[in-house]
Amino acid sequence: MWSRRGAAPNFRIVIIVIKLAKVKLHFGSKPPSQAGQVTPDHVSFAGGCPNPDMFPFASVTVALKDGRNLKIDGDLLKKSLQYGSSEGLPELINWLKVMQKTLHNPPTWTNKPEQGGTELCITTGSQEALSKLRPMGVRFLTIESDESGMLPAALFKALSSFQPTHRPPRVIYIVPNAANPTGVTLTLERKELIYQIAKEFDLLIIEDDPYYFLQFNKSRIPSFLSLDTDGRVLRADSFSKVLSAGLRLGFLTGPKMLVHNVILHVQVSTMHCNMLSQVLVLQLLQIWGLEGFLEYTNKVSDFYQGQRDLMMESAHRWLNGLAEWNNPQGGMFLWIKLAGITDTYDLVMRKARDNKVLFVPGRAFLPDNTMPSPYVRASYSLPSQLQMDKGLKILAELLKNVER
Repeated sequence: MWSRRGAAPNFRIVIIVIKLAKVKLHFGSKPPSQAGQVTPDHVSFAGGCPNPDMFPFASVTVALKDGRNLKIDGDLLKKSLQYGSSEGLPELINWLKVMQKTLHNPPTWTNKPEQGGTELCITTGSQEALSKLRPMGVRFLTIESDESGMLPAALFKALSSFQPTHRPPRVIYIVPNAANPTGVTLTLERKELIYQIAKEFDLLIIEDDPYYFLQFNKSRIPSFLSLDTDGRVLRADSFSKVLSAGLRLGFLTGPKMLVHNVILHVQVSTMHCNMLSQVLVLQLLQIWGLEGFLEYTNKVSDFYQGQRDLMMESAHRWLNGLAEWNNPQGGMFLWIKLAGITDTYDLVMRKARDNKVLFVPGRAFLPDNTMPSPYVRASYSLPSQLQMDKGLKILAELLKNVER
């Protein structure tokens, strides 16, 4: 058990952010009421929907790589091209609930809303929501990390340092698997410690996990959601890395009251996620079934593991003695610390670009992106082995010619 009087040792790398905002974790109010279901017996003058008979599309057919086709036509096409519910396509929600129960089995799944019971809604992903935090006046507190993820002792020390007169952190935001840009995967032991700290300080955990299915170890590390006995974890998943980035589909799982509030926000902003994308993904998942979907995600992670191995070979071939890096256990990024370089921005944005090699400078990922960083992010998702060798060889040549 953590003691607030315990001393935390000194650590290094600053990586993860904590959102400072007032969030109530009490579930006393009722969820928003749902409109009654409209049946064919109803005469409705209420809707503001356009007449789908006037849409110019007759059918949509998508050919799968295994030779099968997904066809959307008739009433299903009309539904796909019409306005939908803000929480998402009901049939897709039900399918995803079965998957979340199977993969994560949240302890609060059957709890009542006032007890923090679990709910799910469809989202367009976390990128838009996270980009809105800074304009809202949110303050960030970075927590030190190493090759195994956020350091619980550093988190505890930071939280314990707040005086009673100061507004304390209320939310932990964390990417637990193959984090962008570091490639770091949080161990189960650290997740358990972080969850206990969140309980002690009454914090909400936002578990943003787009790389969950890109873990190279098929015995996937249990999620924060699977540890959540209190209803304090809001988990974001994404189809972008395994099905299609352009479909813009993800899903949010967590305390019913928080998910219902997200749905209310969707109602007054984007209204709902793309209905055609939802129907297309639902048809695919129904064809595959859960077992087929998981088999497919294993093939995807195997591909990225192969790309990682090729990238590591090239890094050892060209960057030994010039840089440091860890071996990512998932995802698509290698986080490289360049030796003797205080800030990589000029090297990446001018010299490397002039030599037709593209990286992302480390400072782009800092809460204050004007601060210097000795890191670069290299994505191994798209380059071939030949391109990896060529690009890292050029980087090595540039490093050898840098004035130190």
